[in-house]
Amino acid sequence: MTQQPTIRIVVDPPLDGPTNMARDEAIMILVGTGDAPPTLRLYQWEPPTISLGYFQCYADYESLPPPEGDLAVVRRLTGGGAILHDLELTYALALPTGHSLLARGPKHLYELAHNAITAALGDFGIEASPCGTTDDSGAARGPFFCFARRHAVDLVIGTEKLVGSAQRRTQHAILQHGSIILGRRFDEQPSAGSQLDHHSLIQGLPPKLIACFAKESGCVCQIATLSEEELSLAASLTVKYAGEEWTRKS
Repeated sequence: MTQQPTIRIVVDPPLDGPTNMARDEAIMILVGTGDAPPTLRLYQWEPPTISLGYFQCYADYESLPPPEGDLAVVRRLTGGGAILHDLELTYALALPTGHSLLARGPKHLYELAHNAITAALGDFGIEASPCGTTDDSGAARGPFFCFARRHAVDLVIGTEKLVGSAQRRTQHAILQHGSIILGRRFDEQPSAGSQLDHHSLIQGLPPKLIACFAKESGCVCQIATLSEEELSLAASLTVKYAGEEWTRKS
């Protein structure tokens, strides 16, 4: 009998941008070396933060008018458009390159994660569905904000994008993270978020999503915490993500 693969689940409290991005990278690195297990991390952002895609120009952030232009900013490892992280749940999935969930290719991870999110939202009566069409945006081109871009696997309510994801692939591991909009306080966020009960979702969605991910992936999900090695590596990487050299790079 084939043993089901195990995924570690880490549910973090709200953290600032540099800490969140440093933890994602630390997990990816140590998953790739075999020093950390395959991991699904769920987290939020405090304070509200704009994350720039890896290839985006910092000057585009500087040109944003208030209040968005006054928000904290961090640069991601992944490409794509900027995301305004506020009243949302972010997921990050890190797998070694030989993992069984990658047997159908890295792009299948988008469908897997988004199918789980669709099912979890459905338990709250929220009918999200794949966008079905892709515009000409790419990792290094397209509208400034991610949620103004469209990819076939993005999740939408009507015409409004609610969920988008991106990947970073290395020789040893893959990191996929994505944003699930649960509310709206800024004009640059999709209006679909204004229809949702953020307070109920932020409490109830994580356990639903974990259960739906386990069912969709066929993996055993075990809640745990980050190791001391991961926390130490993340602490050292936070300096990079908080620094101007990385954030302002062109």
